[in-house]
Amino acid sequence: MLGDDAELTAAVLAAQNGDETAFRTVYRTVHPRLLGYVRTLVGDPDAEDVASEAWLQIARDLERFSGDADRFRGWAARIARNRALDHIRMRGRRPAIGGDETELTGRPADCDTAGEAIEALATDRTLSLIARLPQDQAEAVVLRVVVGLDAKTAAETLGKRAGAVRTAAHRGLKRLAELIGEDQESAEALDALPAQREPHPRAVTSASVTHSRSRTQKDM
Repeated sequence: MLGDDAELTAAVLAAQNGDETAFRTVYRTVHPRLLGYVRTLVGDPDAEDVASEAWLQIARDLERFSGDADRFRGWAARIARNRALDHIRMRGRRPAIGGDETELTGRPADCDTAGEAIEALATDRTLSLIARLPQDQAEAVVLRVVVGLDAKTAAETLGKRAGAVRTAAHRGLKRLAELIGEDQESAEALDALPAQREPHPRAVTSASVTHSRSRTQKDM
């Protein structure tokens, strides 16, 4: 297990045992990338609120989670996706799915797209370009590259086959490279900015989430 994953796994376990400092570590580690995923689903104006709702559920249900860092990221992504889809339904609109997803099944990608990805895909400007991709490609790229899930876990999150997710991510990254090439300013920002590891300004703080978690557990 890689160093960062080992630290996240340990922090999740400690948070499950009531360590609020560990929960803040989990939040700071996972939130920026999870927020990026939510943005691809609901758009920037509503992303913070939806992510906050997801973290409230994560805090409430954390004791029932079992697994390592990668499984936690996948579990958190599924919760965030469900909250995003609930939000979309309440607003009376659906995500724009690009193309026929059935054409992706059984077509393996030419390579492991996660291995080609670069950390700067988590920047706001590039996320705005990802949002221009067909929905299946956008979700696959963000889950594989930004959230950092392997193909199997990303497929479980989306309810698809791993091969379909690899293919969608591969096509999405190829199209994303074209979009970046068309937008020189985005290309320059992509080269200049380091990986985003600090949380984006948010509508919910880690302290408020852990407080809600404590209150919810007492109510259960």
